Amino acid sequence: MAKALLGYVGGSDPRLLAEMRRLQQRVQDLESELVRIQAENDALQAAASHDRIMESVDAHEAEPALT
Repeated sequence: MAKALLGYVGGSDPRLLAEMRRLQQRVQDLESELVRIQAENDALQAAASHDRIMESVDAHEAEPALT
């Protein structure tokens, strides 16, 4: 079954091996990009959450601090 999936017909085709290596590298590149984008998205969400918290505080209506 595995031989059929790899296109095995009596020997390894160098073009097929090169294509598989190229595709494996592309998958690795895309996985790395996904991790980077997820980290960037998390940072943006944290910043947006912080901005929403700061906007919800109205300095004009806030009680003065006790001194």
